[in-house]
Amino acid sequence: MSTSDLPATLCEAFQRTAAIDPDAIALRTPGDTQTLTWREYAEQVRRVAAGLAGLGVRRGDTVSLMMANRVEFYPLEVGAQHVGATSFSVYNTLPAEQLVYVFDNADTKVVICEAQYVDRIRASGAEIEHIVCLDGTPKGTLSVDDLIAAGVDDFDFESSWRAVQPDDVATLIYTSGTTGNPKGVETTHANLLFQAHAIDDVLGVRFGDRSTSFLPSAHIADRMGALYLQEVFGTQITTVADPRAIAAALPDVRPTIWGAVPRVWEKLKAAIEFAAANEPDETKRMGLQWGLSVAAKKADALLAGGPVPDDVAAEWVQADELVLSKVREKIGLDQTRHAVSGAAPIPKETLAFFAGLGISISEVWGMSELSCIAAVSHPSEAKLGTVGKLVPGMECRIADDGEFLIRGPLVMKGYRKEPQKTAEAIDEDGWLHTGDILEMDEDGYLTVVDRKKELIINAAGKNMSPANIENTIKAACPLIGVVLVVGDARPYNTALIVLDAESAVPYATQRGLADASPEALASHPDVIAEIAAGVAEGNTKLAKVEQIKRFRVLPTFWEPGGDEITLTMKLKRKPIHEKYAAEIEDLYAQEIRDGVHEPKAAAGAAT
Repeated sequence: MSTSDLPATLCEAFQRTAAIDPDAIALRTPGDTQTLTWREYAEQVRRVAAGLAGLGVRRGDTVSLMMANRVEFYPLEVGAQHVGATSFSVYNTLPAEQLVYVFDNADTKVVICEAQYVDRIRASGAEIEHIVCLDGTPKGTLSVDDLIAAGVDDFDFESSWRAVQPDDVATLIYTSGTTGNPKGVETTHANLLFQAHAIDDVLGVRFGDRSTSFLPSAHIADRMGALYLQEVFGTQITTVADPRAIAAALPDVRPTIWGAVPRVWEKLKAAIEFAAANEPDETKRMGLQWGLSVAAKKADALLAGGPVPDDVAAEWVQADELVLSKVREKIGLDQTRHAVSGAAPIPKETLAFFAGLGISISEVWGMSELSCIAAVSHPSEAKLGTVGKLVPGMECRIADDGEFLIRGPLVMKGYRKEPQKTAEAIDEDGWLHTGDILEMDEDGYLTVVDRKKELIINAAGKNMSPANIENTIKAACPLIGVVLVVGDARPYNTALIVLDAESAVPYATQRGLADASPEALASHPDVIAEIAAGVAEGNTKLAKVEQIKRFRVLPTFWEPGGDEITLTMKLKRKPIHEKYAAEIEDLYAQEIRDGVHEPKAAAGAAT
């Protein structure tokens, strides 16, 4: 298809896609408890657009959505697009004081939400003309039926969506900043269409491809992977309202294309290993463990960077037939053509584990300011530990200080009402200054080193990537949820460690521990011994100067959106350093203090 044949806006893309097979299922929930065909979807979009126009929403106005991942989101969002509105999602966990900033910055005219959020939206004090409620009608709100009823019979739907222009702002992505107010990234129809076709160029997307929506819809990863790819190519999306239920939903969905953040892949890996170790039938358990041991041989070869030895390859074919293909089927990824991981660095060991199972994951690199994905390679061409190559149509260069600069059709229009910050991010030649340090090999494969501002420079002047160290330690111990490396201007590296909330209860149950609270586990000798062994193992894969010399396990769980990590799971390093200043100083005391431990290669008593 030539460029001139491609749709110019998401509205045009949706209208074309909806006509391909109107009776095909476009949207569903697990078990088909709720389904929507393309015909029904398109009709609902038409009615929502008319209703919003009836409420006074015009091209350039803003509509905000605040709800869980659900089928109803799609016709509401796409209906807003068809009146030319900028439609975006709000993180459901935002407190009232942050909601007022986002709504005011966006100039939100209408909010469409679940009833549970109405009080918080009102408490924000933001000036909103209409609140449309999906489930019930608290006083002063409209129901979806009221919204539809606001439409007038002579609404010219065709003229409405055809008036939308490629450079119109289709959505806002509010970066969950590690400091200060979030910035609203303005992303146009042209940005998003270029992105969708770039993903198709590299990975291939087909009408009827199956995927899921389970990440927050305020995150560009979910909007692109579910909403926008669906509008452009006609994927079938299964909505999963509770992200913790995603593993259980995969065997129902059997996705053909699927993406997740590193933590989801890590949890899936831990669940597979746990199931193999605890299979009650001895014959099955031995078979599973043999299959995984063969997968591990393949993974080790891939991690070493060489070809898989012939004898391992031959044994793997046998293991695949007898065991591994059944593992893929059991977890629901047996029909997956390509899988991706993004939003944060993923340990190479995790990628190699899944490659050993026969599931190739392409690690991607991008950012909200780049419409989602700027670098990716097809699984057949992926190079372990890299984020692939720049997508076609983009260009890059690396500044003298190592910062990665990029320009092309993926670069945002700008930050909402922030001309100065926009000018700081995008220079006069159109280069977006990403703030990331990336390296490129002779074949064009990119490797992310770290955020420019987050590099550790120790007391001896050695530069290190905290993310690389943190990932290496985390990969060695499934009990660890978060690691924060400390070492800037210090003589050696130390770490604050937080246990994984979802692993803590099963861990405690398996060992007969009565108390699975973070306070109890953080001081339990067995837990400390296991983490000490994990840190020691991780240290063997790090350069001597990078290794963790001391650590402490904090008696708390860190929740996304809390003081320590953003809603997109990025560490708020400066606030953490301030909040835990005393604990950090203890790590560098001359004498080892209570609660401070050293890595130990073998499990044993705590230091």
